[in-house]
Amino acid sequence: MSYPIPEGPIPEVAQPTGGGVKPSDWIAPLGLALAVVAVALAAWSLLRPAPDPASSAEQQASAKTGTCKAFAMVSKAVILQTHADLGPDPVARETVAANARLAMFGGGSYLLAHIDPATPDDLAAAAKSFANGLQDIAMYALAGVPNIEATQAARLRDAESASNRVAQQCK
Repeated sequence: MSYPIPEGPIPEVAQPTGGGVKPSDWIAPLGLALAVVAVALAAWSLLRPAPDPASSAEQQASAKTGTCKAFAMVSKAVILQTHADLGPDPVARETVAANARLAMFGGGSYLLAHIDPATPDDLAAAAKSFANGLQDIAMYALAGVPNIEATQAARLRDAESASNRVAQQCK
């Protein structure tokens, strides 16, 4: 079926005369405003004074005290929970093992959270090593790796060494 093609000029379609704002009227100014804000923020971040990375002796002493207190708390919790003796019952032994793992994993997280940026570098490194070691030991123990397995035994030795380094610096 074919449709007849009208002859003559094509009538014009009436344009809306609502006087409203068209999207093209506000997109360019909005883009320009955002660009100006971005440039201003970039300039501000480049020109503002950088914070002084060096900590004062007082800040370092306070940070050391906080790290050492956290270390003492974690050490106490780990010792208490790993040396508990509830008897030979298998459920009691599993309870002790679960509490020991919890003390190591939670203690590692607690210690890491209490290492202030102003903590002296040597102490911070030793405390992080100890905390991460505790978490590694706990995670492998949760996965069923026994302490007599060579890699787990090495983790235990490394954590003890890190603990001794922290203890020396916290005297």
